[in-house]
Amino acid sequence: MYECKYPHLFSPIRLGNTLFRNRIFGAPTGYQELTAEEFPTAEAVAYYARKAKGGCASVAVGECIVDSKHGKGGQNHIPLNDPESIGALTALAEGISQYGAVAVAELQHAGMYAEQSGKLGNAVYGPVAVESMRGEIAHASGDGTRVLAMTADVIEDTIEAYASAALFAKRCGFGMVLIHGGHGWLMSQFLSPFVNTRDDMWGGSFENRMRFPLAVADRIRERCGKGFPIEFRMSATEANPRGYGVDEGVKIAMALDGHVDLIHASAGHHEVKDAFVITHPSMFLPDGCNAYLAAEIKKHVKTPVATVGAFTEPELMEETIASGRADVVELARELIADPDMPAKARAGRGDDIVRCMRCFTCFSNLLSNRQFCCAVNPEIGVELQAERIAPASKRKTVLVAGGGVAGMQAALTASRRGHDVILCEKSERLGGALRCERDVPFKEKLSKYLDLQEYKVMGANIDLRLGVEATPELVRDVAPQVVIAALGARPVKPDIVGIDGPRVYGAEDIYLNTELAGGRVVVLGGGLVGTELAIFLAELGRSVAVVELMPALSDGGNQLHGLALDVKLREMGVELALGTRTLEIGGDGVLAQGPDSARVTFAADTVIYAVGQRPLWDEADALRFLAPEFHQIGDCLTPRNIREATKAAYFIAGMI
Repeated sequence: MYECKYPHLFSPIRLGNTLFRNRIFGAPTGYQELTAEEFPTAEAVAYYARKAKGGCASVAVGECIVDSKHGKGGQNHIPLNDPESIGALTALAEGISQYGAVAVAELQHAGMYAEQSGKLGNAVYGPVAVESMRGEIAHASGDGTRVLAMTADVIEDTIEAYASAALFAKRCGFGMVLIHGGHGWLMSQFLSPFVNTRDDMWGGSFENRMRFPLAVADRIRERCGKGFPIEFRMSATEANPRGYGVDEGVKIAMALDGHVDLIHASAGHHEVKDAFVITHPSMFLPDGCNAYLAAEIKKHVKTPVATVGAFTEPELMEETIASGRADVVELARELIADPDMPAKARAGRGDDIVRCMRCFTCFSNLLSNRQFCCAVNPEIGVELQAERIAPASKRKTVLVAGGGVAGMQAALTASRRGHDVILCEKSERLGGALRCERDVPFKEKLSKYLDLQEYKVMGANIDLRLGVEATPELVRDVAPQVVIAALGARPVKPDIVGIDGPRVYGAEDIYLNTELAGGRVVVLGGGLVGTELAIFLAELGRSVAVVELMPALSDGGNQLHGLALDVKLREMGVELALGTRTLEIGGDGVLAQGPDSARVTFAADTVIYAVGQRPLWDEADALRFLAPEFHQIGDCLTPRNIREATKAAYFIAGMI
């Protein structure tokens, strides 16, 4: 007999006159691949609808601009003040609501950070005048546009713009609006005692600073009706020395009480680096790290409160609701990693949930290429393309050589499509080289992902051969129609005097046995492997220095994870020697040449090299002509990242 494991999480909640089917809300994410007019495309509809199909109660469409003339912070933000967008927005709202979720429009205005508005030659407004967007309290990457103080008339026009945008969203079929009042955007600029130093009714005192957000909420209520739900997203703390703290956040929430239907307790400030990785918790922070903010606000208000940030485990979500710390749990990246997370948890299939690793692949790629993607979900951002992958028209024998990230995904996809799959892994465990990081606390979600993929392989109709290398002889005996080489890569051993010394190891050796690392460690290489290992060893109490030839650390193309690494390296006191060439490894440590050509010695008990990976091209070539169809994927083609390996495996196996 069925019994729901998470009854509090899957209890409905009523906001206004709307009943939400459970307490899992899809937090706003901004899809960037829009039309030339910045209207949603069919791909955008598919992206948001996929989350609704997975069982969450609401799906919020991010970055819907209420004033596209003065409020645009970036390109490709949906304009809610353009009546021509009604068709596309109606299709988007229907795409979400047809699966039983409430479509939510995030009402956004960038205020003093409206860079795109400035680039288009329009006035940029904030609560106060700022000489330039490059000013101390303004966007570090701004274009130098002067920020004007909003006049009383501009403020009134902006209030009306919010209300008109909300009414337009309602007309298009959205069932709730979310006022973005946090993270440094216009609403939070008015709320900030550090920014809003106006001396009129719109600033200065707390009551005056609250006047603008309350006026917006009340005007939306007037225009949209009492039963239409309003969510207010706020920073319960700005989480930086130049921002307000939790006490001020509680006061803001208390002032909002009764004016909105849901108080969404977020944190941080987009324009402050150290706070950014709290707004969007990095892998170095614990699960549900910002839930304490909602819990504190709950003590002081009657309005339901939502929490957000680093939730992946349904047990923690259930406990958060059951304990009364929050009424709603909002998910952003977890619904990118696994849109079906709500449905799986509801059905008691918690072990089948793909956990977000908080690696920032999704967000970094959105900033770089304006497209969503995910390290562990190859379908995200290409939902329409994924829908076209059908069962195979002709059943084939597919031999996959290598059981790492790429090999497991290729085997699973090929098997799901009806092929006869043989997966050969020369070690006794699936997961590949990444298994060496199993004891790293901040890589817990990676280990869970590898475990889940391994579990799926073992439960699928796959001929799994552990401890068996896919040699040419074996492949000839099997005679498959398709060979997929997913053999991986091996660490590069640099050509440095002393590299074969007794206290010199590769990164993988240390991950597998941290006891090999002495008290003073020098890591050669400032890429992701080297910096993450440096942090891990520093957490274990070692004194660590990273020596990197290039003038900057490499984030591997993941700029936001690079930001998180920078914050953590500083926190752990890791010494960075950039632009520094290693000359020799000796008994005292590492002799190097700094950027000023001066020689310096880094004392070390242990030296670790992490300078790159060598793809196993020769091993793959040995299998290349042993079947009519051959594919080379993952690190044995080009060492890159989990996302590239997973996506290539999924789509290549999807076309066989």
